[in-house]
Amino acid sequence: MSTELLNPSSSGRPETALRISQQAPDVLKRTAKTSLPFPLSVLFSSEKQETWVELENLLVACLRTGDDKSARLCLDRLTSRFGEQNERILALRGLYEEAIAQDGKAVNAILTTYYDNLLAEDPTNMPIRKRRIALLKSMSKTGDAIAGLVELLVTSPIDAESWAELADLYFSQNLFPQAIYCLEEVLLIVPNAWNMHARLGEVLFLSAESNSNARDAALKDLSNSLKRFCRSIELCDNYLRAFYGLKMVSSKLISLLEVETKTVSKDKTGELSVPDKATVESLNELATSKLVEILRKGSSGEHGWDGYEDAELVAIQALLDQTSQKVER
Repeated sequence: MSTELLNPSSSGRPETALRISQQAPDVLKRTAKTSLPFPLSVLFSSEKQETWVELENLLVACLRTGDDKSARLCLDRLTSRFGEQNERILALRGLYEEAIAQDGKAVNAILTTYYDNLLAEDPTNMPIRKRRIALLKSMSKTGDAIAGLVELLVTSPIDAESWAELADLYFSQNLFPQAIYCLEEVLLIVPNAWNMHARLGEVLFLSAESNSNARDAALKDLSNSLKRFCRSIELCDNYLRAFYGLKMVSSKLISLLEVETKTVSKDKTGELSVPDKATVESLNELATSKLVEILRKGSSGEHGWDGYEDAELVAIQALLDQTSQKVER
């Protein structure tokens, strides 16, 4: 049983999807379709949970690589096991229909005659609601997708995935305050998600860039961004995204803070709002040294440091070159 098939990489790289889809003949042969109808197929068969996880991941990979025939076989096996009315099966069937749709008219028909009809019968079908929102997003109907997510979160306010998706949609519309609010909601649900801390740091940094004419607002956003990146690093050692962000935000803060600033600014609650310049410089040095280490060890393929992509290493080098040029000036 393939570990990669059971736990595919979250990066979504095309070569990973291709490698998984190429396992279709062996997996389908091993999971031969039962001749018994549901629910007898459950009562009179020996099975493992991993089998169905494999088939679902294989289905998605085959759709990504254009192997519609194998994807259909996976869907049929899953339907035979769980029944046609299973919520997850209904969502996977919708995903399959979206993938094989020939034009925009066919895609729109899936939205109106499949997803909308299913929700009319059962408004609580969360997999279908999420697939419908995903389809609206892919059709560039961002406003409708946002409205759908807001409605979903009214009934399911602790759905971290939906809050994160809503944050991305708001961010795509340059609605930074709304995106920040959504990411804060994510962290209330999963406070130790280091990737979400880093993502919030990125959005705060870009919000500060949009407030370039309002120095106080920019300083506040940059200071909060700095804290988020630091928290992300605290939760996950060697997290490139957090160190990269820390380098960017600390460099920006150094350029804004006055040289003579020696005291720490505090907000109305007494919490630290803007750190002093010496602290920011120390964090900048920390980020620089870690990025240099990642670049050196990652480029040489040293054991334990070979998980970084070439594009990431190029981005590190570009950032270091850019900041070093500013120092020389």
